[in-house]
Amino acid sequence: MQLTAKPSLPNALLISISTPQFKGDEATESLAELARLVTTLGFKVVGTQSQKQSSTQKVNVLGSGKLAEIAHLTGNKGMVEDELADDLLDEVPLTEISSEIPSDELDFACADVVVFDCDLTPSQLRNVENQLGVEVFDRTGIIIEIFSRHARTKTAKLQVEIARLNYVAPRLRETSTGDKERQMGKGAGETTLELNRRKVRDQLAELKRELVSVQDVMMDRRTQRSELFSVALIGYTNAGKSSMMRAITGSDVEGENKLFATLDTTVRALYPITQPRILVSDTVGFIKKLPHDLVASFHSTLAEAHDASLLLYVVDASDPSFRSQLDVVHKVLAEVGVEGSKKLLVLNKSDQLSIEQQQSLMDEFPDAMMTSTRNPDDISKLHKYIIDIAQEDMIEEEVVIPYTAKGIVGEIRSSMSVVKEEYEYSHIKLTVRSSAIDLERLKKRMLNL
Repeated sequence: MQLTAKPSLPNALLISISTPQFKGDEATESLAELARLVTTLGFKVVGTQSQKQSSTQKVNVLGSGKLAEIAHLTGNKGMVEDELADDLLDEVPLTEISSEIPSDELDFACADVVVFDCDLTPSQLRNVENQLGVEVFDRTGIIIEIFSRHARTKTAKLQVEIARLNYVAPRLRETSTGDKERQMGKGAGETTLELNRRKVRDQLAELKRELVSVQDVMMDRRTQRSELFSVALIGYTNAGKSSMMRAITGSDVEGENKLFATLDTTVRALYPITQPRILVSDTVGFIKKLPHDLVASFHSTLAEAHDASLLLYVVDASDPSFRSQLDVVHKVLAEVGVEGSKKLLVLNKSDQLSIEQQQSLMDEFPDAMMTSTRNPDDISKLHKYIIDIAQEDMIEEEVVIPYTAKGIVGEIRSSMSVVKEEYEYSHIKLTVRSSAIDLERLKKRMLNL
């Protein structure tokens, strides 16, 4: 299943279902987030509708009256009876329609897609589509499509495609002739639907084998970097992680004011360069109700966070809902088994807060760091913090290097921090700071001189 924004009719109507377990501010914030997701996908949100239900398990998800209201807003193209829709015409809550659209132009702003802020079963999707006569998507379908469009590396593409096929498989439908006709030859006795499902299963098996192979290569690369101090930027999507990555590494990592602008884990060296080098990784962002298949398939992407020496929890401090977003980050990281020994909460985008708001947040989170990637002083402060934490695990020791030892001094300078150096008659005396592993390696090298 591929979602394609239609250039001529890119209008989306969003539906929120409030249940005893999901209501109030949580439902409101989730719907606002869905609007951003849909916008990221290329649609224009023209309105929202909501209804209270005991659960989201009803065959048609919504009540018949609400379906009729929505049918009117989508142009009465489906099976909802016209008479019922006409009876309810005057009851449609026009205030729930986007203020961008004048009330006298509503007939010209019919939604051509309807998006539910919850997961729908395959039968629910079919039933609602039949009732409304337009394409219907659920939250998971939207998120998976965004991931599909934004994946760049081979690993991310494989992970997303696995999640997409897992989502699509139960939603495959019979062709117009597939219900009765049987395929001849290979697979004789199977319907078109059965053949398509078998094809998807074969694709999934092949993709999983390929992913295992790619993950082995990624693991080798992480092993090669494991001796270096590493920092992982983690947090909610659109919290400003990519901007922070650019600021502290001097890199050209892509970043846009969109959800999931970047998906692939990027690793760069902290800048200005330190000795030994400190690596910084920008991981995929999180989101509420992240599809389980995506969480499962992105284990390897989050492995950078799993192996990190320091985790920077980056939040958009100007977003009133950042506390609940932080809860989502903690939940997802716990689900994939990421537990860093050192953590720092980074209250980002402080330039969008008043002095009073900043002080209030620092009172609430006294161990956090308030930053703005637009403020060079803030970036310098964060840079210094990272170096200080990295040096806590380093050992300072004096080594004596004879002048006859060729190349060793250069190697030391490229991999260790030289605190002090003294030149004597037959040797150089260096005081260095480095990891225990590098120092042990140096001592063995010296013994073999």
